[in-house]
Amino acid sequence: MTIKKLKTFAIVTIFSLGSLPMMGQDLLARQAPIDKKMKAVDSVALSRLIQNEMYDLPSSDLYSDWDNQFAHRATELPDSFRIDLRGFCMPTTSRVLTSNFGPRWGRQHKGLDIKVYIGDTIRAAFSGKVRMVKYEARGYGKYVVIRHNNGLETIYGHMSKQLVEEDQEVRAGEPIGLGGNTGRSTGSHLHFETRLCGVALNPALMFDFRNQDVVDDYYMFRRDTYQREGVLANRLRGVGGSEVSGDDIELATAAPAATYTSNVRFHKVRSGETLSSIARKRHTTVAALCKLNRIGKNMRLMPGQILKYN
Repeated sequence: MTIKKLKTFAIVTIFSLGSLPMMGQDLLARQAPIDKKMKAVDSVALSRLIQNEMYDLPSSDLYSDWDNQFAHRATELPDSFRIDLRGFCMPTTSRVLTSNFGPRWGRQHKGLDIKVYIGDTIRAAFSGKVRMVKYEARGYGKYVVIRHNNGLETIYGHMSKQLVEEDQEVRAGEPIGLGGNTGRSTGSHLHFETRLCGVALNPALMFDFRNQDVVDDYYMFRRDTYQREGVLANRLRGVGGSEVSGDDIELATAAPAATYTSNVRFHKVRSGETLSSIARKRHTTVAALCKLNRIGKNMRLMPGQILKYN
Protein backbone atom coordinates (compact mmCIF):
# COMPACT_ATOMS: atom_id res chain seq x y z
CA MET A 1 0.00 0.00 0.00
CA THR A 2 1.44 3.43 -0.96
CA ILE A 3 1.90 6.28 1.46
CA LYS A 4 -0.85 8.22 -0.31
CA LYS A 5 -3.36 5.39 0.16
CA LEU A 6 -2.36 5.04 3.80
CA LYS A 7 -3.06 8.73 4.41
CA THR A 8 -6.44 8.47 2.68
CA PHE A 9 -7.39 5.41 4.78
CA ALA A 10 -6.32 7.16 8.01
CA ILE A 11 -8.36 10.27 7.22
CA VAL A 12 -11.49 8.21 6.40
CA THR A 13 -11.08 6.19 9.61
CA ILE A 14 -10.72 9.32 11.74
CA PHE A 15 -13.85 10.88 10.25
CA SER A 16 -15.78 7.64 10.71
CA LEU A 17 -14.81 7.41 14.37
CA GLY A 18 -15.60 11.07 14.91
CA SER A 19 -19.08 10.59 13.53
CA LEU A 20 -20.00 7.85 16.03
CA PRO A 21 -20.95 10.24 18.88
CA MET A 22 -23.10 12.21 16.43
CA MET A 23 -24.78 9.02 15.29
CA GLY A 24 -25.35 8.13 18.93
CA GLN A 25 -26.89 11.53 19.58
CA ASP A 26 -29.09 11.15 16.50
CA LEU A 27 -30.20 7.75 17.78
CA LEU A 28 -31.04 9.21 21.20
CA ALA A 29 -32.90 12.07 19.54
CA ARG A 30 -34.95 9.62 17.51
CA GLN A 31 -35.55 7.47 20.60
CA ALA A 32 -36.72 10.39 22.79
CA PRO A 33 -40.25 10.64 21.33
CA ILE A 34 -40.60 6.87 21.70
CA ASP A 35 -39.49 7.03 25.34
CA LYS A 36 -41.93 9.88 25.91
CA LYS A 37 -44.78 7.84 24.42
CA MET A 38 -43.80 4.81 26.48
CA LYS A 39 -43.72 6.95 29.61
CA ALA A 40 -47.22 8.16 28.80
CA VAL A 41 -48.37 4.58 28.25
CA ASP A 42 -46.79 3.55 31.55
CA SER A 43 -48.56 6.43 33.31
CA VAL A 44 -51.91 5.45 31.80
CA ALA A 45 -51.34 1.81 32.71
CA LEU A 46 -50.37 2.78 36.24
CA SER A 47 -53.45 4.98 36.59
CA ARG A 48 -55.65 2.14 35.38
CA LEU A 49 -53.96 -0.26 37.79
CA ILE A 50 -54.55 2.10 40.71
CA GLN A 51 -58.15 2.60 39.61
CA ASN A 52 -58.71 -1.15 39.37
CA GLU A 53 -57.22 -1.62 42.83
CA MET A 54 -59.51 1.06 44.19
CA TYR A 55 -62.52 -0.77 42.78
CA ASP A 56 -61.24 -4.17 43.88
CA LEU A 57 -62.50 -3.43 47.37
CA PRO A 58 -65.19 -4.87 49.65
CA SER A 59 -67.56 -2.06 48.65
CA SER A 60 -67.45 -3.13 44.99
CA ASP A 61 -68.75 -6.58 45.95
CA LEU A 62 -71.72 -5.18 47.86
CA TYR A 63 -73.06 -2.46 45.57
CA SER A 64 -74.08 -2.88 41.95
CA ASP A 65 -74.77 0.78 41.22
CA TRP A 66 -73.76 4.33 42.06
CA ASP A 67 -76.67 6.74 42.22
CA ASN A 68 -77.09 10.20 43.63
CA GLN A 69 -80.86 10.09 44.00
CA PHE A 70 -81.50 8.15 47.21
CA ALA A 71 -79.68 8.55 50.52
CA HIS A 72 -80.28 4.85 51.14
CA ARG A 73 -82.09 2.01 49.43
CA ALA A 74 -82.07 -1.37 51.16
CA THR A 75 -80.76 -4.31 49.15
CA GLU A 76 -80.09 -7.90 50.15
CA LEU A 77 -77.69 -8.23 53.04
CA PRO A 78 -74.90 -10.82 52.97
CA ASP A 79 -75.11 -13.63 55.52
CA SER A 80 -71.87 -12.35 57.02
CA PHE A 81 -69.39 -9.64 56.17
CA ARG A 82 -66.20 -8.46 57.88
CA ILE A 83 -65.99 -4.65 58.12
CA ASP A 84 -62.50 -3.24 58.48
CA LEU A 85 -62.54 -0.49 61.14
CA ARG A 86 -58.84 0.32 60.99
CA GLY A 87 -57.74 3.72 59.76
CA PHE A 88 -60.87 5.35 61.18
CA CYS A 89 -61.40 8.90 62.42
CA MET A 90 -64.12 9.89 64.83
CA PRO A 91 -66.54 12.14 62.90
CA THR A 92 -66.61 14.57 65.81
CA THR A 93 -64.60 15.05 68.98
CA SER A 94 -67.83 15.32 70.99
CA ARG A 95 -68.35 12.55 73.54
CA VAL A 96 -71.97 13.45 74.32
CA LEU A 97 -74.73 11.26 72.88
CA THR A 98 -78.23 12.70 72.98
CA SER A 99 -80.24 9.92 71.33
CA ASN A 100 -79.75 6.21 70.72
CA PHE A 101 -80.34 4.09 67.67
CA GLY A 102 -83.73 2.33 67.75
CA PRO A 103 -87.38 3.06 68.61
CA ARG A 104 -88.05 6.72 69.36
CA TRP A 105 -91.31 8.69 69.45
CA GLY A 106 -93.22 5.88 67.73
CA ARG A 107 -90.74 5.43 64.88
CA GLN A 108 -87.30 3.98 64.26
CA HIS A 109 -84.34 6.29 64.76
CA LYS A 110 -81.78 4.98 62.26
CA GLY A 111 -78.65 6.59 63.71
CA LEU A 112 -76.99 8.15 66.72
CA ASP A 113 -77.38 11.80 67.67
CA ILE A 114 -74.17 13.40 68.93
CA LYS A 115 -74.13 16.83 70.52
CA VAL A 116 -72.22 19.33 68.40
CA TYR A 117 -72.46 23.09 68.07
CA ILE A 118 -73.06 25.08 64.92
CA GLY A 119 -69.74 25.42 63.13
CA ASP A 120 -68.05 22.40 64.73
CA THR A 121 -65.95 20.41 62.24
CA ILE A 122 -67.45 17.14 61.02
CA ARG A 123 -64.98 14.66 59.49
CA ALA A 124 -65.15 11.58 57.28
CA ALA A 125 -65.13 8.45 59.44
CA PHE A 126 -63.26 6.37 56.85
CA SER A 127 -61.71 6.91 53.45
CA GLY A 128 -64.06 6.64 50.50
CA LYS A 129 -66.04 8.57 47.92
CA VAL A 130 -68.79 11.12 48.44
CA ARG A 131 -72.00 9.78 46.91
CA MET A 132 -74.47 12.51 47.87
CA VAL A 133 -74.43 16.13 49.00
CA LYS A 134 -78.06 17.19 49.39
CA TYR A 135 -80.61 19.15 51.42
CA GLU A 136 -83.78 17.62 52.87
CA ALA A 137 -86.00 20.13 54.64
CA ARG A 138 -88.14 17.56 56.50
CA GLY A 139 -85.39 15.11 57.29
CA TYR A 140 -81.60 15.19 57.23
CA GLY A 141 -81.34 18.90 56.46
CA LYS A 142 -77.95 19.49 54.86
CA TYR A 143 -76.38 16.05 54.67
CA VAL A 144 -73.54 14.07 53.12
CA VAL A 145 -73.43 10.37 52.20
CA ILE A 146 -70.05 8.66 51.78
CA ARG A 147 -69.45 5.17 50.44
CA HIS A 148 -66.36 3.74 52.08
CA ASN A 149 -63.78 1.27 50.86
CA ASN A 150 -64.64 -1.11 53.72
CA GLY A 151 -68.22 -1.58 52.49
CA LEU A 152 -70.00 0.82 54.82
CA GLU A 153 -71.87 3.96 53.89
CA THR A 154 -72.05 6.76 56.44
CA ILE A 155 -74.57 9.60 56.57
CA TYR A 156 -73.96 12.92 58.31
CA GLY A 157 -77.11 14.96 58.87
CA HIS A 158 -78.34 18.40 60.06
CA MET A 159 -75.10 20.19 59.13
CA SER A 160 -74.96 23.95 58.65
CA LYS A 161 -72.57 23.67 55.72
CA GLN A 162 -71.25 20.95 53.42
CA LEU A 163 -67.56 21.16 52.52
CA VAL A 164 -67.35 18.41 49.88
CA GLU A 165 -68.85 17.68 46.48
CA GLU A 166 -70.45 14.59 45.00
CA ASP A 167 -68.00 12.05 43.51
CA GLN A 168 -65.13 13.55 45.52
CA GLU A 169 -62.58 11.17 47.01
CA VAL A 170 -62.03 11.79 50.73
CA ARG A 171 -59.67 10.40 53.33
CA ALA A 172 -60.51 9.47 56.88
CA GLY A 173 -60.37 12.61 59.00
CA GLU A 174 -60.92 15.03 56.14
CA PRO A 175 -63.45 17.79 56.98
CA ILE A 176 -66.71 17.22 55.14
CA GLY A 177 -69.02 19.72 56.84
CA LEU A 178 -69.88 21.88 59.83
CA GLY A 179 -72.23 21.09 62.68
CA GLY A 180 -75.69 22.60 62.47
CA ASN A 181 -79.42 22.48 63.10
CA THR A 182 -80.92 22.14 59.62
CA GLY A 183 -83.83 19.96 58.55
CA ARG A 184 -85.97 18.10 61.08
CA SER A 185 -83.96 19.00 64.15
CA THR A 186 -84.77 20.48 67.54
CA GLY A 187 -81.24 21.61 68.35
CA SER A 188 -77.73 21.60 66.96
CA HIS A 189 -76.39 18.05 66.71
CA LEU A 190 -74.89 15.53 64.29
CA HIS A 191 -77.12 12.71 63.14
CA PHE A 192 -74.70 9.90 62.25
CA GLU A 193 -75.70 6.71 60.44
CA THR A 194 -73.78 3.62 59.40
CA ARG A 195 -75.38 1.50 56.69
CA LEU A 196 -74.52 -1.75 54.95
CA CYS A 197 -76.29 -2.39 51.62
CA GLY A 198 -78.62 0.45 52.57
CA VAL A 199 -79.66 -1.19 55.84
CA ALA A 200 -79.05 0.84 58.98
CA LEU A 201 -76.70 -0.65 61.56
CA ASN A 202 -76.36 0.79 65.03
CA PRO A 203 -73.19 2.95 64.93
CA ALA A 204 -72.57 1.90 68.54
CA LEU A 205 -71.73 -1.56 67.17
CA MET A 206 -68.53 -0.04 65.83
CA PHE A 207 -68.03 3.39 67.42
CA ASP A 208 -67.58 4.31 71.06
CA PHE A 209 -68.07 8.07 71.17
CA ARG A 210 -67.52 8.39 74.90
CA ASN A 211 -64.05 6.86 74.55
CA GLN A 212 -63.45 8.35 71.08
CA ASP A 213 -62.52 4.95 69.74
CA VAL A 214 -63.74 2.04 67.67
CA VAL A 215 -64.79 -1.19 69.31
CA ASP A 216 -62.20 -3.35 67.55
CA ASP A 217 -60.08 -3.57 64.41
CA TYR A 218 -62.95 -5.37 62.67
CA TYR A 219 -66.67 -5.81 63.10
CA MET A 220 -68.04 -9.14 61.88
CA PHE A 221 -71.55 -8.46 60.62
CA ARG A 222 -73.93 -11.41 60.81
CA ARG A 223 -77.40 -11.05 59.35
CA ASP A 224 -79.06 -13.22 61.98
CA THR A 225 -77.54 -11.47 65.02
CA TYR A 226 -76.81 -7.82 64.18
CA GLN A 227 -80.14 -6.54 65.55
CA ARG A 228 -79.60 -8.21 68.93
CA GLU A 229 -76.04 -6.91 68.92
CA GLY A 230 -77.42 -3.42 68.36
CA VAL A 231 -79.50 -3.69 71.53
CA LEU A 232 -76.41 -4.72 73.47
CA ALA A 233 -74.38 -1.90 71.92
CA ASN A 234 -76.90 0.66 73.19
CA ARG A 235 -76.61 -0.75 76.71
CA LEU A 236 -72.84 -0.71 76.61
CA ARG A 237 -72.09 2.47 74.67
CA GLY A 238 -75.34 4.37 74.19
CA VAL A 239 -77.06 7.14 76.13
CA GLY A 240 -76.83 6.29 79.83
CA GLY A 241 -75.32 2.91 79.07
CA SER A 242 -72.66 1.47 81.34
CA GLU A 243 -74.13 -1.44 83.28
CA VAL A 244 -74.02 -4.96 81.85
CA SER A 245 -76.80 -7.26 83.03
CA GLY A 246 -77.31 -11.00 82.76
CA ASP A 247 -79.38 -10.42 79.62
CA ASP A 248 -76.45 -8.51 78.14
CA ILE A 249 -74.14 -11.42 78.82
CA GLU A 250 -76.59 -13.72 77.04
CA LEU A 251 -76.68 -11.36 74.07
CA ALA A 252 -72.92 -11.08 74.03
CA THR A 253 -72.62 -14.87 74.02
CA ALA A 254 -75.07 -15.09 71.14
CA ALA A 255 -73.23 -12.41 69.15
CA PRO A 256 -69.56 -12.16 70.11
CA ALA A 257 -68.67 -10.09 67.06
CA ALA A 258 -67.51 -6.81 68.58
CA THR A 259 -65.12 -6.82 71.49
CA TYR A 260 -62.46 -4.55 72.86
CA THR A 261 -58.83 -5.50 72.35
CA SER A 262 -57.13 -4.58 75.59
CA ASN A 263 -53.56 -4.50 74.31
CA VAL A 264 -54.24 -2.17 71.38
CA ARG A 265 -53.43 1.51 71.87
CA PHE A 266 -54.50 4.44 69.71
CA HIS A 267 -53.22 7.97 69.23
CA LYS A 268 -55.46 10.85 68.13
CA VAL A 269 -53.58 13.20 65.82
CA ARG A 270 -53.35 16.82 66.93
CA SER A 271 -52.76 19.83 64.71
CA GLY A 272 -49.11 20.08 63.65
CA GLU A 273 -48.18 16.52 64.60
CA THR A 274 -46.19 14.36 62.22
CA LEU A 275 -45.44 10.66 62.10
CA SER A 276 -41.98 11.40 63.49
CA SER A 277 -43.27 13.39 66.46
CA ILE A 278 -45.92 10.77 67.21
CA ALA A 279 -43.33 7.98 66.98
CA ARG A 280 -41.11 9.79 69.49
CA LYS A 281 -44.02 10.45 71.84
CA ARG A 282 -45.25 6.85 71.73
CA HIS A 283 -41.77 5.30 71.87
CA THR A 284 -42.02 3.58 68.51
CA THR A 285 -40.82 4.13 64.94
CA VAL A 286 -42.27 5.70 61.82
CA ALA A 287 -41.90 2.38 60.03
CA ALA A 288 -43.91 0.61 62.75
CA LEU A 289 -46.67 3.23 62.59
CA CYS A 290 -46.87 2.91 58.83
CA LYS A 291 -47.06 -0.88 59.00
CA LEU A 292 -49.70 -0.94 61.73
CA ASN A 293 -51.93 1.60 60.00
CA ARG A 294 -51.16 0.59 56.41
CA ILE A 295 -50.11 4.10 55.41
CA GLY A 296 -47.14 5.66 53.65
CA LYS A 297 -44.46 7.61 55.47
CA ASN A 298 -45.33 10.73 53.43
CA MET A 299 -49.06 10.57 54.17
CA ARG A 300 -50.53 13.87 55.30
CA LEU A 301 -52.05 13.50 58.76
CA MET A 302 -55.38 15.12 59.60
CA PRO A 303 -56.24 16.49 63.05
CA GLY A 304 -58.55 14.01 64.77
CA GLN A 305 -57.26 11.06 62.77
CA ILE A 306 -56.72 7.91 64.82
CA LEU A 307 -53.49 5.92 64.54
CA LYS A 308 -52.74 2.58 66.15
CA TYR A 309 -49.28 2.56 67.73
CA ASN A 310 -48.95 -0.94 69.25
